[in-house]
Amino acid sequence: MNKSILVVDDTRSMRKMVAAVLAGAGYEVSEAGDGVEALELARSRQFDLVVTDHNMPRMDGVTLVSELRKLALYDAVALIVLSTEVDPVLKQKGRDAGATGWMAKPFNPERMLDIVSKFV
Repeated sequence: MNKSILVVDDTRSMRKMVAAVLAGAGYEVSEAGDGVEALELARSRQFDLVVTDHNMPRMDGVTLVSELRKLALYDAVALIVLSTEVDPVLKQKGRDAGATGWMAKPFNPERMLDIVSKFV
């Protein structure tokens, strides 16, 4: 069974690009348009990894990470924030919320696959 990854981004083109890279590497990919939608999906099934944007309507990425960490299913799941935000204070908030890593946009597909392979 392929490992499953949830890609969360309110920008459809970015979400589709990340999903295409991961699907092309053989991962089963699901998509959500924001943190609220992602949390609903995550409550209905467990993903092996979550890649989330930070700046999104309704629920940002750091809040999503914090909410996912409250779910027992996501104690050991890698949660990676993929964002244009590179402020060290915000990155620390992400770590404090339970983020496994923080990647800057634009992303390098090979680098992303390398990082993802370390966690799934």
